[in-house]
Amino acid sequence: MKTNDLLSKTGYGELLSRDELVFLLDLPPDSLDVYMVMAEANRISKEVSDGKAEVHAQFAVNLAPCSCDCLFCSFAEVNGVFTASTALSADQAVAYARQFEKDGVNALFLMSTAHYPFERFLEISREVRKSLKPETTLIANVGDQSVKSALKLKDAGFAGVYHAVRLREGIDTALDVGKRKRSIFNFREAGLEVGTCVEPVGPEHTNEELADMIAFTASFNPAYSGAARRIPIPGTKLAALGMISELRMAQIVAITRLGMPRSVSGNCTHEPCTLGAIAGANLFWAEVGANPRDVQAKTEEGRGESANSCRSIFQESNWEILRGPSRFYKSAV
Repeated sequence: MKTNDLLSKTGYGELLSRDELVFLLDLPPDSLDVYMVMAEANRISKEVSDGKAEVHAQFAVNLAPCSCDCLFCSFAEVNGVFTASTALSADQAVAYARQFEKDGVNALFLMSTAHYPFERFLEISREVRKSLKPETTLIANVGDQSVKSALKLKDAGFAGVYHAVRLREGIDTALDVGKRKRSIFNFREAGLEVGTCVEPVGPEHTNEELADMIAFTASFNPAYSGAARRIPIPGTKLAALGMISELRMAQIVAITRLGMPRSVSGNCTHEPCTLGAIAGANLFWAEVGANPRDVQAKTEEGRGESANSCRSIFQESNWEILRGPSRFYKSAV
């Protein structure tokens, strides 16, 4: 197997097999072949998105210890980072949303912890939707849902959702892999587009695991896929395993792009970085409020990036920035 042959294959729009994905993931991150892979992923990303990168924004409607106990998450009860619960009022949520709209983001995400009352989430979401321009794209980041609940999200004004089967789901989390997958198809059945990601990648994950997850995300034709490395939460079990380098993450981001059909125009990475953008990422997030990768209750005072800083990273990486509603959530355009 040769890298040049695989890049020729993707150049014709053909999907890579599992073994071919593993071959590329096996390459040393600082090898010439990986830089070739990154260049090809960048070319494809620009081809399918007309050379335009997007900046989306997310804020959390609540912060609470969560019994889902995802070991990589600062909200997990088992990690003991946050012990008190707080929640935004509808007015506070509207203020965050209006500010991000003013900042010109291409889509706005509302996130909640898994056990936040769903009807309350809908109530706040309706207030946010009413406060925004009709063309502003609204996306939900919530726990597993039935078709009935997914339809309620659609009725509340959401164009799509973010939902992922995380690496080692059911091992590093208290959640069921089957239920995570069913939720993705429930959202789609309700008419919501689904964005996803290969995440959170740590040094312990094998190339076979990564290849399987890339193939899974490609299988349901998401609004975007991509890859994100695990940000260690200090003092936790997974923190002891360390963190992959930004270059290794860029390699995985690029290979994820090569593993997607051309119908998938988005390729995300998180957290925002120039190497990710050079490797074909065309989607970053700005964040305020609670953040599962941060020990600060207000991530804008910690790890969170602003919309302007995300745009700056893209511009430093030779990307143009889309103005207006997201093109990844096609039903919203």
